[in-house]
Amino acid sequence: MLTKEEHIKYWVTTAKNDWRAIQNMYKSRDYLHALFFAHLVLEKLCKAHWVKDNVSNTPPKIHNLITLADRTKLQLTEDDRAFFFEMNNFQLEGRYPDYKNELYKKYKAVQTKKILDQVDTIRICLLKNL
Repeated sequence: MLTKEEHIKYWVTTAKNDWRAIQNMYKSRDYLHALFFAHLVLEKLCKAHWVKDNVSNTPPKIHNLITLADRTKLQLTEDDRAFFFEMNNFQLEGRYPDYKNELYKKYKAVQTKKILDQVDTIRICLLKNL
């Protein structure tokens, strides 16, 4: 059975691996997949915080960043909440083809880079607070 620290390490390690993959996706202009993985990075780090802040080592099987963060001791600003709300859109990317097509039209290099920069800022903050 894994310890609490090992569970947290799992979420952090997989988030770091996903962050590396995002860099490659962005370079290859696979913007929508990069944004989907960016959501995963934030989700995994929120789940690491969930494990840290709760008795159980198994976070809920949900993808909503705001709901996950609200179940931790994280103190989100209104800007953070708004950003997490926006990022929740990308976890739907692979599930609904019509929605996916709309996102493909909207997110190009500049928009994606701006979002990834903000994800990176939050990612670093989440890692520092573990």
